[in-house]
Amino acid sequence: MFPMRIITINVNGIRAAERKGFFSWLKAQDADVVCLQEIKAQEDQLDERFYPKDMHTYYHPAERKGYSGTGLYCKTKPDRVYYSDWHDINFEGRLIQADFGDLTVASLYLPSGSSKEERQAFKMEFITDRFLPYLTERQNDGRKYIFCGDWNIAHKKIDLKNWRGNQKNSGFLPEERAWLDTLYDDVGYVDAFREVNQEEFQYTWWSNRGQAWLNNTGWRLDYQVVSGNLAGTATHCEVYKDERFSDHSPLIMDYSL
Repeated sequence: MFPMRIITINVNGIRAAERKGFFSWLKAQDADVVCLQEIKAQEDQLDERFYPKDMHTYYHPAERKGYSGTGLYCKTKPDRVYYSDWHDINFEGRLIQADFGDLTVASLYLPSGSSKEERQAFKMEFITDRFLPYLTERQNDGRKYIFCGDWNIAHKKIDLKNWRGNQKNSGFLPEERAWLDTLYDDVGYVDAFREVNQEEFQYTWWSNRGQAWLNNTGWRLDYQVVSGNLAGTATHCEVYKDERFSDHSPLIMDYSL
């Protein structure tokens, strides 16, 4: 058994996060893998500050500038780095995966449906018709998987402050929450954070409107979801809130693998 630290964060612009001290903080974390979402940059816009020393860096930007995109920083060079099977998801840079032996770690930025109805329809079509079969196949292929990232869904009432007022809003719709029920209860994946921490008020995202951050009026949208064969391997978790690099906080998890 060896310890492994994985951090996931939606940086809401990697260049903005850098200006807020993200890379100085990251240096002290000694993470094995860092999963980034919403980098909002092309590689030709990034200089050496965005390629941490002693880490192997992989970015998967969206085709559209200033939008979406994912990335991975890996202490050990992966055997393979690859994207998704779907052109539209790759076009938006929403999934990047790295294989280390029999373990796959993925950085995932699931679509949000909050901007308009068409995006909510796209989100539901993707997670139901494509992503769930994909995850089911992987759950049964014998490899170990950790899918990290911004899933854009709060699972249960405990996972957002104002659950009563959000039951008709994207991110807390009954059909989205039922999809996660299926993923956990039927397919067999595990919400690793909740294995370690069942407390209330554990949020990872806060709206920039009003006093959401000060009042801790948040949502838990950022996850590390593991295949069933990794159940029980999470040993420690932390939502880091001492500094703010983004409207999301880093989710840090340690595993014994």
